[in-house]
Amino acid sequence: MNCKLLSLFVFLFAASNLLINSSLQAADPRPVRYNRDIRPLLSDRCFHCHGPDEADRQAALRLDQADGEEGAYREASGVVAVKPGSLDESELWQRITSEDPDSVMPPPDSHKKALTKDEQELFRRWIEQGANYESFWAFIPPTSPAIPESELDTESPIDQLVRRRLEEEGLSPTAVADRRTLIRRVTLDLTGLPPTRAEIEAFLNDDAPDAYEKLVDRLLDSPHYGEHMAKYWLDVVRFADTNGIHHDHYRDLSTYRDWVIRSFNDNLPYADFVRYQIAGDLYEHPQQDQLVASGFNRLHLIIDVGTMLPEESFSRNVIDRVSSVGTAFLGLTLQCAVCHDHKYDPITQRDFYSLAGFFNNIDALPETGGRRGADFLRGLQEPYIDLPSAEQAEQLRSLKQAVESLTAQVAESKEQLSELEASVAQSHAANDSTPAQQDQDQSTDEPKTTNNDEALKEAKAELAAKQKELEAATKAHDDYLLNVPAAMIMKERAEVRPSHLLIRGAYDKPGEVVARTTPGFLPLMKSDHQVKTRMDLANWLVDPQHPLTARVTVNRFWQQLFGVGLVRTSEDFGAQGEWPSHPDLLDYLAVRFVESDWNVKSLMKAMVMSHTYQQSSIASPEAFKSDPQNRLLARGSRFRLDSEVIRDQILATSGKLSRQMFGKSVKPPQPEGLWKAVSLPSSYPNEYSADSGDKIYRRSVYTFWKRAMPPPQMSIFNAPNREECVARRERTNTPLQALLLMNETEYLKAARHLASDILAATTDDQQRLSMIYETITSQLPDPEIAQDLKELAADLRKLYQQSPDLAAALCADATAPASVPHDELAAWTLVASAVYNLDITKTKQ
Repeated sequence: MNCKLLSLFVFLFAASNLLINSSLQAADPRPVRYNRDIRPLLSDRCFHCHGPDEADRQAALRLDQADGEEGAYREASGVVAVKPGSLDESELWQRITSEDPDSVMPPPDSHKKALTKDEQELFRRWIEQGANYESFWAFIPPTSPAIPESELDTESPIDQLVRRRLEEEGLSPTAVADRRTLIRRVTLDLTGLPPTRAEIEAFLNDDAPDAYEKLVDRLLDSPHYGEHMAKYWLDVVRFADTNGIHHDHYRDLSTYRDWVIRSFNDNLPYADFVRYQIAGDLYEHPQQDQLVASGFNRLHLIIDVGTMLPEESFSRNVIDRVSSVGTAFLGLTLQCAVCHDHKYDPITQRDFYSLAGFFNNIDALPETGGRRGADFLRGLQEPYIDLPSAEQAEQLRSLKQAVESLTAQVAESKEQLSELEASVAQSHAANDSTPAQQDQDQSTDEPKTTNNDEALKEAKAELAAKQKELEAATKAHDDYLLNVPAAMIMKERAEVRPSHLLIRGAYDKPGEVVARTTPGFLPLMKSDHQVKTRMDLANWLVDPQHPLTARVTVNRFWQQLFGVGLVRTSEDFGAQGEWPSHPDLLDYLAVRFVESDWNVKSLMKAMVMSHTYQQSSIASPEAFKSDPQNRLLARGSRFRLDSEVIRDQILATSGKLSRQMFGKSVKPPQPEGLWKAVSLPSSYPNEYSADSGDKIYRRSVYTFWKRAMPPPQMSIFNAPNREECVARRERTNTPLQALLLMNETEYLKAARHLASDILAATTDDQQRLSMIYETITSQLPDPEIAQDLKELAADLRKLYQQSPDLAAALCADATAPASVPHDELAAWTLVASAVYNLDITKTKQ
């Protein structure tokens, strides 16, 4: 080959390599980020042995930080774990790509998955790009991000931040959903109930530009808004009507639930919502609501007296309180530091017990009391306060006065009896000392009595009568008291109980005393007290510079509306949690929330008013396949409704729902024997006794919740048992769910009630079908669905005409018009039931 050809070949080879490299660089995704791309992998595979927990740290190496004596950049024995810019000098790279089982990381015996080729590629690019470490995003106070410019005046900051991410992915948002879908979606999301046909009609006919905003405002003002919002909070704080553990006795904390509902309806600033619950009893002059709210600290499981040692019960209660604060307000798994330093987050065991000091000073017994008396029957344990109405307070005063008066009379009668007994004894003694009198007494068969023996018999009889009156008056008072609301509250002991670090978490192995304080990696707590208080803790949680509280809260509200949070792991914002899908949006919402004076309704309105929320959920199969959880928010969210919403929707659309608010929990019918199967014979109550009348049709938020056996209508659709705090419910699809919807007795009765109303309203089958379908789904049936339902109705009518016994059984105790035959009612009952079982009914579109 001559020199000219060789030179040309070299030139073409170099040029082709340059083009290839340029093409590869252009195809490279955005720069690798430690927090988003690398930390989750290190946390999952490496932090257990090379993370925050000093006790289990291997090779004196921390991969959760770059600098320091054990940091990833430091050189040890001539080896550097991570050398920025150099793969050859980075031991981490050598280990994660090794094929030698003796040197590969994570080691085979760690039971951790080896890194995939794609994951290794992330580490390669990260190291070559400089291996930059970042402070953990969730522990840095949020700041308001720069909002992208928009050509649309109506586009909100939420939409602008979402659109920026969509543009990065080469996507665009979908159009706004149709009005029928929109009113159903937002009504379910803000009230947990479906819109009525009249409400749908009014919205469809409202041509005003602000028609949707007016709808949103009306829903936020609805009293049912608070009921729906409370449901999610009751999951977070593991609210239930029984103690859990062993006997699982009844415990009445319904007044706390009522306070939560009222708080959301009244739009109590979330900062106060936090303060009242953490430290409502510590206000200088606590109001009733503040005391009731402090019942948050009493919601933990509590064991029956005599089941374990009181010291162990006490320790469990305190640990439960601290863990609940971690989940509810911080979004951290604090309970992982009970026995040792946290494996993944910078939470030490000392941190945990320093927080425990705020919750270990309650002036209460650690276990339930005895199994008798008004307190036990009322489901209360001291400290608590009675909350009678004005009428109840007057009646209680009257009953109490009667008890006090009779108590005084009994005491007076006892005193008089005592004096008479002494007098009679003296008289008898005097008589016994006279010999002549003794001879006379012996000469007669009848005993000698005196007048004193008689102001004595009468006195004893009078005392016995008074005691019976007192017993009756006391019983009347106690029986009346059973129906008087009360609230278990928090109360501090006068003498501060020290908090000990428990060695390996064992209640009977107290270590050093630790002072009340907060974890060092979070902002410093401010306090004017020598011993920090729960009020100091509450104020620390809602400090504007706190990095977690606002983020955790807005993320849960987002989860309510969109099905998944911006941080999917809404219960865990730590290293094992997930990187936010839209970090800037999360920070924008958190800062906005704080700057609005923690205004929950304002936040909810901003989210549902956004185009992102109003988008149609209709998308191509490819879009669902590429982003099944809709993390990019390129379409409206579509997911199965929660158990309570499914049940309440059936009751509401059938016309059976009772809209009475507040009060003690109610017991709708459920299969026999369920409680008995999980309760000890001595448990109170042991057997399920269903309520009757309108009580059984009240909203699900008021349903009695037994921890050992939650309502099956709820648990089958993934409601938690409320034994622990749950910030994110799972969603599963099981055959039991379909069987419940098709066969639950009360759901069939609801379908029959709806059918009866429709049959009374019109005789036209097509109109009946449209009315049933619209009532239940808020939509009108398309021609194909209408034809299917019409054929179903005809087939069922024929079946029940041929089998009148089946029709009679289905229509037993029905209140249909006399003009409607059983076969007609039975057929349309099952048509309604079929619509209740459609996917559109139990799914938010």
